[in-house]
Amino acid sequence: MFESTSEDELADLSVSDHVLGFLVANEDRAFKAREIASQIGVDKGAVSTALSRLKDRNLVEHKAMYWAITDDTDRLDGYSGYERATTLFNEQFGAEEKKSWREHAASEPHPSEETE
Repeated sequence: MFESTSEDELADLSVSDHVLGFLVANEDRAFKAREIASQIGVDKGAVSTALSRLKDRNLVEHKAMYWAITDDTDRLDGYSGYERATTLFNEQFGAEEKKSWREHAASEPHPSEETE
């Protein structure tokens, strides 16, 4: 998703918007800050700062080294960056159809979810 979006299309989005958009697109998983940084092409320090700010606004959840989007949809709906990111990605890729997404979802857990 982020890989196929042009820089011009993403230029109006802040680092927080990028992070939030990535976590929304991957709402069923949690990620380390460095994984998010790698996926969205932003410096890990900037991602860590954005995550802390998003946590202060109760837009993301944090457990150990992992970050995930909040399940508080009212909170997300009230954040203007979320709306901009969602609109951009819906225009680019179409609105997400949960049923279709679930049909194509991986059956195995993400490596970050595996225990040793």
